[in-house]
Amino acid sequence: MDGNGRWAASHGLPRVEGHKEGTRSARAVVEECRRIGIKYLTLYVFSRENWARPKDEVDFLFNLLGEFLNGELPNLVRQDIRLHILGEMDELPLSTRKILQMACYKTRDNKSMHLNLALNYSGRFEIVRACRQILKQGIDPQDIDPEIFSHYLYTAGQPDPDLIIRTSGEYRISNYLLYQSAYSELYFTDVLWPDFAPDDLHRALEDFSRRNRRFGRIEPI
Repeated sequence: MDGNGRWAASHGLPRVEGHKEGTRSARAVVEECRRIGIKYLTLYVFSRENWARPKDEVDFLFNLLGEFLNGELPNLVRQDIRLHILGEMDELPLSTRKILQMACYKTRDNKSMHLNLALNYSGRFEIVRACRQILKQGIDPQDIDPEIFSHYLYTAGQPDPDLIIRTSGEYRISNYLLYQSAYSELYFTDVLWPDFAPDDLHRALEDFSRRNRRFGRIEPI
């Protein structure tokens, strides 16, 4: 969900206003995905690299996240959406952790849609973390296969993403779901995240529907 800062600058506003507007786009996209039957949605909210941003901005982002979740929790429950966190929660501010834990607990039985928030997330670190956990379990190297390895990822039990959407004209995946995205389709758009609306989501899905996914196989003649 990239482009909040540039959106704010283009409107002559402080960066924080871009983040506020970005939460409105997030709400609209989540609700539209739920409406059209998408079962799994992951939003890249805060990377491990984002800690390098100014402290005032980082503090604002976590406060905004807390306010957003407190306000949206009744909607998540009503819409039968289960919340998951991908990332190292122990390193987040205590107040943020408490809100996240409460939201995950109160939505734990929801089944219509799974909403992942990638928070304090790094694709490389996720792979390293999985390796460490496998070593701790003492699993024989000869027994390790992709299925076992996937069990130690944050996304254990979930399908790999079919489609990854990157906003704001950036053409990279920025350390995002590196293992899971091996065969994901990528869609890049110049639209800044605060301007990303359900119509933009549908354009991405329409583009995705026209692609021929062979997963390395040769198409039958």
